[in-house]
Amino acid sequence: MTTYPKFGAGLWHFATYVDRYATDGYGEPRSTLDMIELAGQVGDLSYVDLPYPFTPGVGVDEVKDALAAQGLAAVGITPEIYLRDHVKGAFTNPDAGSRARAMDIMHGAAEMVRALGANYVKLWPGQDGFDYPFQVDHRQQWKRSVDGLRELAGAHPDLKFVIEYKPREPRVKMLWDSAATTLLGIQETGRDNIGVLMDFGHSLFGGESPAAAAQLLIDHGKLWAMDVNDNLRGWDDDLVVGTVHMTEIFEFFYTLKVNSWEGVWQLDQFPFREDSVDAARTAIRFLKALYRALENLDMDGLAAAQERHDAMAAQRLVQDALLQSMVPSEVK
Repeated sequence: MTTYPKFGAGLWHFATYVDRYATDGYGEPRSTLDMIELAGQVGDLSYVDLPYPFTPGVGVDEVKDALAAQGLAAVGITPEIYLRDHVKGAFTNPDAGSRARAMDIMHGAAEMVRALGANYVKLWPGQDGFDYPFQVDHRQQWKRSVDGLRELAGAHPDLKFVIEYKPREPRVKMLWDSAATTLLGIQETGRDNIGVLMDFGHSLFGGESPAAAAQLLIDHGKLWAMDVNDNLRGWDDDLVVGTVHMTEIFEFFYTLKVNSWEGVWQLDQFPFREDSVDAARTAIRFLKALYRALENLDMDGLAAAQERHDAMAAQRLVQDALLQSMVPSEVK
């Protein structure tokens, strides 16, 4: 039998959502505990990334009990530093009080990492950026962000922090927008407990090659976590992984394999209209097939084709492995 990697999901995968049209939502709101219960129904999940603060009335002891009841563990804690109080940024907000409140939330997330035994604090500073030319002083924005990140990581040297970059949304232009920019910012902090969580869909949306971006982060020792999903490249659609860019997600995981990268294969999907448990199961079904395809891929033949830059030979090898992988070998 094949031994698969551990699978995880952002707990928001099991939430309900609103958008700017269906402002009444795509379902009744769910609590942190409700979402944990749904995550447990997937069957193949081992980890969840939990937004912090938890929904009102839910405490850390209840979360611990709920995770244990579902056989789940926390992989990360994501502080909600992108809500109404932070519409002009978390690290970069012009209001010092708002910046301090955002920092308090991030310190609280760090305490939750300790309490739940998670691997890292995941920072997604979605409101740090700008919308119009001349709106911000770019030097000041960068300095505030780097200084704030340095301060936060320095206050918790025993913990890991990962930054999830994205080119835009909710800001028209986000500050932490690419693998390269994020690496530069981390280097400027001078802290060795800061890395990157790479979101496959954000990389697509940003016009990167996800495989090339992953290799860059690995070469600098900073690819500490990853999320997978899919999109149509014009927006961060957070579709089920493998439904659009099947070859590129295979190249992404190939890059991880040849670099001996080990970590949780984590879902960051937003099933607005789909059943969230079914969407997670469908995604993991595909990820298992990718894992089998990597085991069957002719690595030596592919390396030789790449040495020659022989695109067609490489594609034939990839297709042979990928298109046979959906049926597990034990049932063929």
